[in-house]
Amino acid sequence: METFEDFLDTIEKAEHREKFKNVIEQLLADYPELTLEIKWNQPMLLLKENGTFILGFSKAKPHFAIAPEKYTRDYFEKEIEKAGYQTTTMFMKIKWTDEVNFDLIHKMIDKNIADKKDSTKFWREK
Repeated sequence: METFEDFLDTIEKAEHREKFKNVIEQLLADYPELTLEIKWNQPMLLLKENGTFILGFSKAKPHFAIAPEKYTRDYFEKEIEKAGYQTTTMFMKIKWTDEVNFDLIHKMIDKNIADKKDSTKFWREK
């Protein structure tokens, strides 16, 4: 998988593809300092300045998932629960029928950018 369009093609339902595409496009519009890349067959938002990981995404039939790294997911655990999203050790799951809580996602992105702006590593060093 090489492009975002390749990833979108793996999402079965057209309305799910459109929702996911809109989420990514909105985040890129909100954060021009981020770039979208496909790594390990998953879309990832990286900080343009140093290439460090900010958020990753995956999908399944009932949801798409956001992976902000375990540290950040744990940091926002109470807010994720309050938003009504399921979690795993590494992911926050957003059902295709759920509203997308952009305020929460923005907080995760802001935290990762602040923490990793001077990073020389792809993954968090903590």
